[in-house]
Parts: sequence; C-alpha cells; structure tokens
Amino acid sequence: MDTSCHTMSTLFAQLGLDNNPKAIEGFVKQHRLPDDMLLSQAPFWNEGQRHFIEESLKEDADWSEIIDELDAMLR
Repeated sequence: MDTSCHTMSTLFAQLGLDNNPKAIEGFVKQHRLPDDMLLSQAPFWNEGQRHFIEESLKEDADWSEIIDELDAMLR
C-alpha cells in the first residue's frame, strides 16, 4: 500500500506535469471543465494520465481525494 502523502504537487508529478505552484496555477487557469464532463474525459489528458485518473477513482485509491480536489479546481 502506498502510504506517501499525496498533495497537488505530487499528483502533478505523478501525471508527468510540471509540479511547481506557478505551473499548477497556470494549468488550472488554462484548463476548464464543463459540469457534465468527467475529469478523466478531459481532452487535455494523454492516455496514461487518463488511465491513472480512471483507475485511481475506480479503486478509491489513496490518490482519489487529491484527484477530486483537482476536479473541483477545474470547474
């Protein structure tokens, strides 16, 4: 079991994205999601990122809470 602390920064690193605070802020400003779209369906993810998000949420993995926070930030 993964017992590391999951933050927005570690989530961005896991997704292969720049994870410094300015980069995260820029990502959120640049990418918006309509209310009727699942986070995993967003057109800006690559296949690996999409799969990670889908599987983490499906399995209610340790990453789920921070993924949900990202989802809320993008609305």
